[in-house]
Amino acid sequence: MTYENSLAFAQHLDQTDPLRSFRDRFHIPQREGKPMIYFCGNSLGLQPKIARVVLEQELATWQNMGVEGWFDRSKSPASEAADEPWLRYHATCKDALADIVGGKPSEVCPMNALTINLHLLLASFYRPGVDSPGVDSAKPAKKYKILTIKGDFPSDQYALETHIKHRGLKPADVLIEVAPRTDESSLGLIHTTDIQHAIAEHADSLALIWMSGLNYYTGQVYNMAAIAQTAQQHCVPVGFDLAHAIGNVPLRLHDWGVDFATWCSYKYLNSGPGAVSGVYIHEKHHTQNLPRLAGWWGYREDERFAMTPGFLPAPGADGWQVSTPTILSLALHRAALSITAEAGITALRQKSEQLTGFLEYVLTPFSDIQILTPYDPNQRGCQLSLLVRKNGKSLFNYLTEQGIIGDWREPDCIRLAPTPLYNTFEEVWRLGQICHEAFGKTK
Repeated sequence: MTYENSLAFAQHLDQTDPLRSFRDRFHIPQREGKPMIYFCGNSLGLQPKIARVVLEQELATWQNMGVEGWFDRSKSPASEAADEPWLRYHATCKDALADIVGGKPSEVCPMNALTINLHLLLASFYRPGVDSPGVDSAKPAKKYKILTIKGDFPSDQYALETHIKHRGLKPADVLIEVAPRTDESSLGLIHTTDIQHAIAEHADSLALIWMSGLNYYTGQVYNMAAIAQTAQQHCVPVGFDLAHAIGNVPLRLHDWGVDFATWCSYKYLNSGPGAVSGVYIHEKHHTQNLPRLAGWWGYREDERFAMTPGFLPAPGADGWQVSTPTILSLALHRAALSITAEAGITALRQKSEQLTGFLEYVLTPFSDIQILTPYDPNQRGCQLSLLVRKNGKSLFNYLTEQGIIGDWREPDCIRLAPTPLYNTFEEVWRLGQICHEAFGKTK
């Protein structure tokens, strides 16, 4: 697209936007009666207007049926009276989730929170060889190392360290971290070929590959398909943290052969603060006797209430469930998923590329702003991370004062994420005008 830096051009794009009506499905934060410009969907998505309705429906079921809501909602006064009982509520999210991540319904399950799911998945998929050295052993191990990216989100780092130590190993001996190249042009980005070369180089000792699919700081989307293919060539299981990727970029986890993944749903899926997470587990693992941290809710549903000893997992990804789900959170999640499903990930991606491209266009003239995120649309989603060379925090504060909500990351990075479900081209144009006011001049 050939962009123009004018209000008329931005308004034309909004008027011809096939997704323009979806903005009305969300509550836009306001200040002094005026809508703010919310570019922080990469941290917390906005509230769908239907959220209060679906919560009221579940509260009505709880109020009028109590525990019977788990088994039969036909007598509930809620408008969703014919809905699945709470016992099967999670299953009503599966089709939409499967479509969004590019998997099968049996391969996905909404449950828990992201880091909890990561621990559960690592218990199953990080399986260092039985000859791996313990703390006091000098015997060399074969496949016990984990390949990841340097500077990944802290929770991922902490979880990996935890599981390494639980197995009597030392993180310094186990972790292989692929880092950005040291030349100044790298801007903290990591080349796909560097990840692939590291996999090949360490294949004989690798027990697992785990990394983000989209880097939270730089906004870089990694080539998950290529990485998964390389992992398969060397028989190394691979998993992805999709917190910043799900609902943001197209995913084909099943076709790519990704072994497992987890995510949060409070960013681009707009399911609410601290919303339910989810997992993807490729069907090839469903009948394997993988170790897992079992819980009652992951037991076979048809025999769950027999209360017998000996864990029999539910089929598919459901067998990794542990605890009773939070129905109110699932209700919000399902409602938000329905909006994303209705818009369609293909249409959302098309608008996202145009919207983020326009943001790049209006920011390019400012000499004090350097965009860290790749310029190639295939290597980014909604988010642009801006390195502000001078007085970055002052610029961020000024944007906030002017009603633009972004995200600040120390020491000098502003993250902005124009989200296709509710952001507009005019908002992007106005951001450029406010930056012009802040800097006083362009180059």
